[in-house]
Amino acid sequence: MTHKIMPFRRLARTPTIISPSPDNTEAETALQDRAARIKRIVYWSLVALASALIISLQPVFAADTIWTKFSDVMKDIYGKLLGISTIIAVTAATIALLVRMISRNQRAVDEATTWLKRVVVTWIVLNTLGFIIAYLQPWFAGGQYTP
Repeated sequence: MTHKIMPFRRLARTPTIISPSPDNTEAETALQDRAARIKRIVYWSLVALASALIISLQPVFAADTIWTKFSDVMKDIYGKLLGISTIIAVTAATIALLVRMISRNQRAVDEATTWLKRVVVTWIVLNTLGFIIAYLQPWFAGGQYTP
């Protein structure tokens, strides 16, 4: 006995059901369904247009230039990054120092020392780059150095 493999067919989507009334014919129901789809398309098109207008008009009414906004944002990010990186660096350095003090294995002590050096160097580099971008960038804004 041989089995024939039948491919699966995709089922058709069921149409939106509109409550039948004695007055509605199939053509009127299809027309109502099409009108509802057109209304939905028009509505979402207007929402997209209004959103685009709101987004594009906001910078026009801003009193600051793009450079002052960028500077303010970078100072804010720098302040938050400084706090977070300091907490992480202190935590990692504390763990490295504890490993150095407690461990009797010389290899672990050497690795902890290397880890401690990397943490300190990384913290210094991150904070120096943030300082340069946040506080020295306004001096070079627009490609002109103004002391």
